[in-house]
Amino acid sequence: MKWKLRKCPKDKIYTMKEICPICGNKTVITAPPRFSPEDKYVRYRIELKKGIKLNC
Repeated sequence: MKWKLRKCPKDKIYTMKEICPICGNKTVITAPPRFSPEDKYVRYRIELKKGIKLNC
């Protein structure tokens, strides 16, 4: 199990658990994904974000 800070989307509280101790909903990881200059999927994320088709 990786120890990362998590947040309950319903209660807006931070916890280290996968399930919120107050409401019982699943929590989500708040940290952004790790950056890599050799990212193979950057083109697809740009297409999704901007809504355009890149011709590469």
